[in-house]
Amino acid sequence: MSYQALYRVWRPNNFSDVVGQSHITRTLKNAIVQEKFSHAYLFSGPRGTGKTSAAKIFAKTINCEHSPVEESCNECSACIGIQDGSISDVMEIDAASNNGVEQIRDIRDKVKYAPSAVKYKVYIIDEVHMLSIGAFNALLKTLEEPPKHVIFILATTEPHKIPLTIISRCQRFDFKRISPKAIVERMQTILEVEGISVTKDALEAVALSAEGGMRDALSLLDQAISYSEDQVMLEDVLAVTGSVSQEKLAYMVEAIYQNDVQQALLTLDELMNEGKDPGRFVFDLIYYLRDLLLYQSAPALGNMLERAILSESFKRLSKEVPASWLQQAIAKLNQCQQEIKWTNSPKVFIEIAILNMVEMKQQTSQPTVEDSAVQSLIDKVELLEKKIHSYQQTTSIPETTKRQADVQRKPSRGIKNNYKIPYERIRIVLGEASKEQLKNIQAQWPNFMDALKQKNAPAHATVLNSKPRAASEQALVVAFKYEIHCSLALDHKETIESLLTELVGKSLTILPIPEQNWQELRAEYVHKQREQEDNDRGHQAIQEEPVIEEARKLFGDDLLEIHD
Repeated sequence: MSYQALYRVWRPNNFSDVVGQSHITRTLKNAIVQEKFSHAYLFSGPRGTGKTSAAKIFAKTINCEHSPVEESCNECSACIGIQDGSISDVMEIDAASNNGVEQIRDIRDKVKYAPSAVKYKVYIIDEVHMLSIGAFNALLKTLEEPPKHVIFILATTEPHKIPLTIISRCQRFDFKRISPKAIVERMQTILEVEGISVTKDALEAVALSAEGGMRDALSLLDQAISYSEDQVMLEDVLAVTGSVSQEKLAYMVEAIYQNDVQQALLTLDELMNEGKDPGRFVFDLIYYLRDLLLYQSAPALGNMLERAILSESFKRLSKEVPASWLQQAIAKLNQCQQEIKWTNSPKVFIEIAILNMVEMKQQTSQPTVEDSAVQSLIDKVELLEKKIHSYQQTTSIPETTKRQADVQRKPSRGIKNNYKIPYERIRIVLGEASKEQLKNIQAQWPNFMDALKQKNAPAHATVLNSKPRAASEQALVVAFKYEIHCSLALDHKETIESLLTELVGKSLTILPIPEQNWQELRAEYVHKQREQEDNDRGHQAIQEEPVIEEARKLFGDDLLEIHD
């Protein structure tokens, strides 16, 4: 058999042939020219992005007879021998089938010997994540301190499965997905040499289906060439890949958005009868909607589209369909994608998803009876709140009634809370409190919160939004946002008090109180203090009146002067 697949014939021979990985090829070329390359490399990234090709090019370039150079000459005996695999000093090992300890031990025993034909021995271990734990352990020491003439290049699509002890001993290069534009340009170059005619939209369809892999793109192109007659058309590529054309996707989206259920279901039936893969159809539709949403949000990001080309229908839909509908549609299709994995009737779930997407617009465009009822209730509640507010402003409620109501008030949302606010004890603290003691507590409060978080996370969560309000020698009043928090704080009372004692240096009893009740109690206390002061001044004035009268009798009004 003389025929070779395109991806084998056009495998890169130089760094310049590696598409879409300039950030890696430039670094490697500079390291080779400066002779500062490492003893171990890790090449990671998606399939078909050039990892093993770059590894083989690296091996050729460092062993080229004209080295140090940026590119291998591909003409000397070393380059030709490495390219055709006749030089045993450069070994390419598949870890998927050679993943045992014995194979790695064999490598470890052979690395000590000098290369026979070239300057450096290079071991390229592909799919290295498939090695067993024992094999990794056997490789570890050799990888850490190999002989000067040995270089390891590890390639993998799943770097997270490699032990960190291995990764830390390698220079890591992450290969990225190749953009559709770069894939199309590379395929055009190949087709010009091969003399094969392929339409532009067919190449774009191949590039989108390849999902960033150059090897996958060339394999699909090879299939499409075999399927077609004289020229590869878009229909040939769609038949080979099982994908749906962008125009069909646009037609489907428009039918769903316009509530044309009949046309949407007929289009789906037609696609399924053509043999399109249901999973692939949902996948393509999700990405088409994603591209619509992306382009709609930022038109300048047109080069980041995954499954769409900037056609007239695409631009028109991006203006017509709102972003909220696109987001909901993607969520529905994502759910459908999960469901069809476990069913023998995927078409049924796709039809249900289409019906759900049609209902989305009806729900958003027309308010339901339930929505109207809810809005009516909201309006009534707002009106009642305004009336209550105006009543509170015009009605004076005695302080004693407020306190009784506070004690008997039940917490909202149906939560049972039997917490009784210790008003009398808090009043005693207020009588004994001082600003110095409160400042001392407030200064230590951040440290107390940090220590409580480390010691008891639930207790820390309970007092997270609390504030110390008054402090005496024996007690501390702490204000919480709601009554329920006061009850929860009592559940952790011992932990809180013991930790606070350690930081402050004296034993303190915690007295929780809701913030609103604290403000009222404090206002009451301040009011009483002022009344007491006024009474004291009045009593003193009454006591002085007989003295004034006696002085008036002795000296008369002319000589009497009264000073306050």
